[in-house]
Amino acid sequence: MLTIYRRHKKSCAHRVAGREYRRCRCPIWVDGSLAGKELRKALGELDWERAQKIVREWEAARELPAHEAEAVTVEKATEEFLSDAEARKLKEATIDRHRILFRQLETFASGQGLRYIKDLDVPTLNKFRASWKGSSGLADLKKLERLRSFCKFAQANGYIDQNPAAAIRNPKIRLKPTLPFSHEELLAILGAASKKILQVRPEGRNRARRLRALVLFLRYTGLRISDALGCAADRLVDGKLFLYTQKTGQHVYCPLPPFVVSELEGVPKVSEAFWFRTGEGSIETSRKKWSKSLSDLFEDAGVQGGHAHRFRDTFAVELLKAGTPIERVSIFLGHASVRITEKHYNPWNRARQEQAEADVKRSWTNDPIVLLDAKGTPAVLGAIRSVN
Repeated sequence: MLTIYRRHKKSCAHRVAGREYRRCRCPIWVDGSLAGKELRKALGELDWERAQKIVREWEAARELPAHEAEAVTVEKATEEFLSDAEARKLKEATIDRHRILFRQLETFASGQGLRYIKDLDVPTLNKFRASWKGSSGLADLKKLERLRSFCKFAQANGYIDQNPAAAIRNPKIRLKPTLPFSHEELLAILGAASKKILQVRPEGRNRARRLRALVLFLRYTGLRISDALGCAADRLVDGKLFLYTQKTGQHVYCPLPPFVVSELEGVPKVSEAFWFRTGEGSIETSRKKWSKSLSDLFEDAGVQGGHAHRFRDTFAVELLKAGTPIERVSIFLGHASVRITEKHYNPWNRARQEQAEADVKRSWTNDPIVLLDAKGTPAVLGAIRSVN
């Protein structure tokens, strides 16, 4: 005989009432024996009537359905997802972000008394999302996308029937405008970096030199900081940095100014293969350390709101202001679609329009028809009026 009951969560106000209370929304479990086997497991249901129906069907068949007999835990599902991600050759930084999400999910599941992947229904995942504190809407959206990817993987492998994360609505995003560094800010940052090289102790001088090289590398390659740290030194050949290979098989290179090439060739590398990391440990660890060094540098330079991604924004905006078509800018940035580039940099397309308009107005400077007479009236108007 099988008995169903609410397994009250630690946060449930009715936990003291025990199994007798069932009008809350805690997970429903089943306990008892079926076909001579002891059974105690979560049903993956919050609705009492549906849970009763499931148990009656089991008792009528005198056995568990095959997929119920092999319920998969959250821990096992996350481990298999990470193994699959590694087999697909996803970037280590991407896998690390999934690991962070899974640690949060396992902590949440443990606190809620949930063990199996089937316990993660829509209300439960909404509650899990509500536990994300202190992050921006964009960060929450990225985390939600990773959660959907995990649940989709679980569904494809038959661990769950539907993807509960697909029903969770996206957070409202208020995109901040792309903010490149001004020329004055860049000069201040490089000045602070050069000053640091002179002021630090001898044992810290090489790291200070690498910090200045990193600033120049980020500014003139447009790479994200994680990609810049993971960039092997042998990708720089004849003054051009190999960025990536397009789906068409075409290689994408970015030429670097000669003084940047000289800086990179002269700076002591951390290891034989990399300028900025040993190659051991995760790139995420390196990113945190270098981001802290950059943050201190921005403070020394008196630059407000400085962060590594603004070098990438500066790279893109300077190309656009120079008249580079946004399709080419998108290729250098490695965006999957030009729409992504337009989403972030369309305001700077308008700036290019304003520049073009200013160019047209400057062309009037030596135009004899537009030249003003002594009274400030365009000569052509004076001629027209005299005729009339």
